Amino acid sequence: MDFFTFIQLGDASIRMAIPLLLACLAGLFSERAGIFDIGLEGKMLAAAFLSAAVSYATGSVWVGLLAGIGISVVLSIIHGLASITFKGNQLISGVAINFFAAGLTVVIAQGWFAQGGRTPSLPKDARFNGLDFPGALTRVRDKMQASPGMQFYSEFVSGHSILVYLGLLMVPLSWWILYRTRFGLRLRAVGEAPEAVDTAGISVVRLRFMAVMICGVLCGIAGAYLSTAVQAGFTKDMTANRGFIALAALIFAKWRPWYALGACLLFGLFFAIDNRFQNIQLQVIWIMVMLFGAAIAMTLYAVKRERIDVIVLGGLSFVLAAIALLTWQGEIGEGIGAFAALFETVKVPSQLIQSLPYLFVVIVLAGFVGKAIPPRAGGQPYVKER
Repeated sequence: MDFFTFIQLGDASIRMAIPLLLACLAGLFSERAGIFDIGLEGKMLAAAFLSAAVSYATGSVWVGLLAGIGISVVLSIIHGLASITFKGNQLISGVAINFFAAGLTVVIAQGWFAQGGRTPSLPKDARFNGLDFPGALTRVRDKMQASPGMQFYSEFVSGHSILVYLGLLMVPLSWWILYRTRFGLRLRAVGEAPEAVDTAGISVVRLRFMAVMICGVLCGIAGAYLSTAVQAGFTKDMTANRGFIALAALIFAKWRPWYALGACLLFGLFFAIDNRFQNIQLQVIWIMVMLFGAAIAMTLYAVKRERIDVIVLGGLSFVLAAIALLTWQGEIGEGIGAFAALFETVKVPSQLIQSLPYLFVVIVLAGFVGKAIPPRAGGQPYVKER
């Protein structure tokens, strides 16, 4: 892998990480206030559809972005009414939003555009296009022949849409709001001890509604980014479970903004590998070393955990080991000797590459939930004492 390919992989990782990062920060604000929101997926999906549809209808991507944010905030208010005002089950409310968005977006898209549940392809003016910084190269051929510094500047720093830079800016901004402002202190206190906040004369309901509305704004931007920057339109279930992956990244990050950036970049790397390296070829021995190495590492980690972690990680380790053995046996079945088969070059199954983000989600949830301590009052409706 040359330097330019490495830079391209990093560039793709950032692009793939931005919707995860925005959704992760959305969940961070909500859960820091004590409101678990499993409906991130549904909000992103609804925002992706409406932003693409309105952008196509009006020809303005900014109007489409506002529409996406608007529908996401509306769903957030519904979630807030169900979980804060009426003190309902927060998980059930989030799941209902996911089902609602998954079904209604396809129905409305089919009725509006009659293209099988998708929107027409967006023209260039109705999309968020890349911003080329001064002096940056724009043609791939010129970038390949440029110096490493110019390659980094032209490919990695320049050329992203404005929503990418906005998403990265949200990390320090979220940190500053949560840890350097009075509002952030109160928000974190509501998630830990709402009764203390209420005793101080501060409205717990108002703070929690503000948190879920911030969550809606960020989910709206994430959904709009998917349909108007990553792709040129909306397709059915285009969020591809990114909302759930964002929740796993939030747990992995222990509800901290800077850790969330690292976790989302790691997940983005897996998506980038899937997008850019469809035909990876390796010798069988290296495939076996990586799979067996991962299986042994997870097994050694699992034996120190609880029984459910041993079952989950142990089962996943068994699957990885079985894939390694089947790869080797497949080459032996071609009439090659057992030893020679180890050095045969084979194509890594694309399904295995595509499953990497989701495998990592399982590892995170099984291995880090016990270590990551959520806000103490998270998921619990607050009932004011009389």
